[in-house]
Amino acid sequence: MPELLFPLDSTRRFTDQEKVGHNRWHPAIPPAVTVRPGQCFRVHCREWFDGAIHNDDSAEDIRDAPLSVVHALSGPFAVQGAEPGDLLIVDILDLGPIPQEDSGPLAGQGWGYTGIFARRNGGGFLTEQFPDAYKAIWDFRGERATSRHVPSVSFTGITHPGLMGTAPSAELLAKWNQREGALRATDPDRVPPLSLPPEPRDAILGSLSGADFDRAAAEAARTAPPRENGGNQDIKNFTRGTRVFYPVYVPGANLSVGDLHFSQGDGEITFCGAIEMGGFIDLHVDLIKGGMQTYGVEENAVFFPGNTPPQYSQWLAFSGLSVTTEGEQRYLDSQLAYQRACLHAIDYLTKFGYAPEQAYLLLGAAPIEGRLSGVVDIPNSCATVYIPTEIFDFDVRPSARGPARINPGQGAPRARF
Repeated sequence: MPELLFPLDSTRRFTDQEKVGHNRWHPAIPPAVTVRPGQCFRVHCREWFDGAIHNDDSAEDIRDAPLSVVHALSGPFAVQGAEPGDLLIVDILDLGPIPQEDSGPLAGQGWGYTGIFARRNGGGFLTEQFPDAYKAIWDFRGERATSRHVPSVSFTGITHPGLMGTAPSAELLAKWNQREGALRATDPDRVPPLSLPPEPRDAILGSLSGADFDRAAAEAARTAPPRENGGNQDIKNFTRGTRVFYPVYVPGANLSVGDLHFSQGDGEITFCGAIEMGGFIDLHVDLIKGGMQTYGVEENAVFFPGNTPPQYSQWLAFSGLSVTTEGEQRYLDSQLAYQRACLHAIDYLTKFGYAPEQAYLLLGAAPIEGRLSGVVDIPNSCATVYIPTEIFDFDVRPSARGPARINPGQGAPRARF
């Protein structure tokens, strides 16, 4: 086992650990650990809400989820010799739920969760159609997940970190704040908001304290979106065997990681659409000196995807066009087309007995595949969502005999404001 450099005690809060991580991006956050190029090491990660979501049959914790505390990130890890302009090479060697802890109150101790976030507290990809909060608990057995809230399915997860990235420079942070603030100003009262401003409340900034903490907290970027440094990209194939190349913007690179997922569908469409968990990740790091200019990788990460996806061979695919549910034509709107494909898949699954919310939760958690299938044929984009048919314990394919009716069980817990 690689040396454990960032341990977490499951009995203590994220802020009460031997080494304290962070939940904002800022170049002034000091590194928690320094590693050398070529080193392998293990990192413990807390699920993104640090234990605020519980293994129960209520969705009130999703409804009231404290978005100002996310994401609980482990790090930063400074890499010796890394300088702005380099590329940081990160290999994902292994990852999984909390080691040796198969039961307990924290996500990752034998279970995880998927949430549909209320429109007034985060929203989601289909928030207009699903404005209330719902939750599904998933139980882990080896590499497979099942749920009492979404019965009659079982699937192998593609474990991955939803969030990993390097620290921004002061100039890059200022650029983020300017452009995201300009976007918010176009519709400042929108619910959910168009972007998240810096929020000093609940900020965790590693070992920063006093006036340094106050200055950084006032301008530090929230970790919700992906950005040039990688960040919250939520790529389901970012699993064992992945090699990623991150731009380096500050001395040491200051790599951070967290938001581990047991499984996820393409798009993480419910916002908390993956199966969220705490756990461990084993990493190997190295450098390409001057690599940002050499390869033109200056404002994005590039990667080789992991080579261990579930081996599904049978799929049922649904298509969507860039036409709203009210019949309004949009021009090559690929996001709308993917929304419509997902809504068609949800509607289809209700014919077998699932509630729409159960189907929506399933699309967020199971390893579905989303694709942009046509982006040139004006005025309609075409997007598709592929669902592996082997995850169901009944035949989900269309046939002359009609859909089988399953017992939907107790359903997914719901909470309303």
